[in-house]
Amino acid sequence: MTTEKYSDYSKMIDHSLLMPTMTQQVLEDGCKLAAAYDVASVCIMPYYLRRCAEILAGTTVQPSTTIGFPHGGHTTAIKRAESLQAIEDGCQELDMVVNISQVLSGNWGYVTDDIAAVIEVAHAAGRKVKVIFENCYLNDEQKRKLCHICTDLKADWVKTSTGYGTGGATIEDLRLMVESVGPGIQVKAAGGVRDFTKLREVRALGVTRCGASATKTMLDEARAALGLPPIVFDGQAVSAKGY
Repeated sequence: MTTEKYSDYSKMIDHSLLMPTMTQQVLEDGCKLAAAYDVASVCIMPYYLRRCAEILAGTTVQPSTTIGFPHGGHTTAIKRAESLQAIEDGCQELDMVVNISQVLSGNWGYVTDDIAAVIEVAHAAGRKVKVIFENCYLNDEQKRKLCHICTDLKADWVKTSTGYGTGGATIEDLRLMVESVGPGIQVKAAGGVRDFTKLREVRALGVTRCGASATKTMLDEARAALGLPPIVFDGQAVSAKGY
């Protein structure tokens, strides 16, 4: 008899709506699908965040967006301004990209201050921060160093990747991050988790969130595996049943 629940998996998913070619209608429909499947959050392009928050009002799905995305090279002042705007627009969780150039340059003071600026703004407003490393460009020492910095700064999550680099989440990187962060810091996988088998695997490692565009596929598979009826999504924002 399984003790797994649908919500164990649906509440791992940050439904990703970040492709620059997505039309307004695609973004609208994506928010409604996320509500129907009762995921953890919708991570959406910043310009559509306010509307996303309106659609998700009254659900348990959080509106979230990106900061310094996708390359992390924005100035710290701009990242801070983006964070303030996101909070004003209803954002509950901010996914920020580290300054990858400064990480590779070994300028850890800059990297720390850059991350701290976003965390300070977010936490002051009662919001949460996921810090994106873009692991495909980093060595293990750099990944561990970022995990230690994020632990010291009390980030809420460390995250493998943007989905726009040369690679996404790997089992090796996820294991390294889970082992390298301190108590209370969670790990998010992004890129490469596209089916329920993989979602289950990363959850077993200790991963608590997963950025995904294949949300419907994964959660349909999850419901089938758990013996639950399928969700009939008709384009309306309804709550998932049977979990």
